[in-house]
Amino acid sequence: MTEAEETTPKDDARHAEKMAKKKAARDKIMATKTDEKGLIVVHTGKGKGKSTAAFGMIFRHIAHGMPSAVVQFIKGGMSTGERDLILARFSELCEFHTMGEGFTWETQDRARDIAAAQAAWAKAKELIASGEKSMVLLDEINIAIRYDYIDINEVVEFLKSEKPHMTHVVLTGRNAREELIEIADLVTEMELVKHPFRSGIKAQKGVEF
Repeated sequence: MTEAEETTPKDDARHAEKMAKKKAARDKIMATKTDEKGLIVVHTGKGKGKSTAAFGMIFRHIAHGMPSAVVQFIKGGMSTGERDLILARFSELCEFHTMGEGFTWETQDRARDIAAAQAAWAKAKELIASGEKSMVLLDEINIAIRYDYIDINEVVEFLKSEKPHMTHVVLTGRNAREELIEIADLVTEMELVKHPFRSGIKAQKGVEF
């Protein structure tokens, strides 16, 4: 133990008193948090991790035996670890719908992209409105909204008026619209600080997909 790490009984007593005060203050705050509701959660920003974090919430739901669903708006038929695991092991707890056909620069067909996004939105509304799923993930819906494949006003109005009270809805994708952020309960913006792609490193299995 270094000199800086050495403590005296007085130090220990002071630390215990300080932590006891913090705990009392924390307990007082927590005692006021009694409400429960289904949250509207938005993961956006230019940084990596938006869908990754959302799938973490889905797997947490699965771990608690709670029914959930995923609707992917943009990602096409490419195999991903999350989808493969859910379909192979947890399909009874999580419905998985890959409705997109890839990014718009891959399909190069706006009408086709709009039709796919509208079909995904119809499935999303069905899953949310049923009240049977306690969490529904709308993966990359913000991209579909950004390109006007889906009307932001319709999305906002549906979430405000049709979402069951205890259903959580998670929406991912960069460039989330202000209208969506305004009605959300939880918004996280992933900030890009550094990314291996800029150094010529391609997307790798187990990291990006």
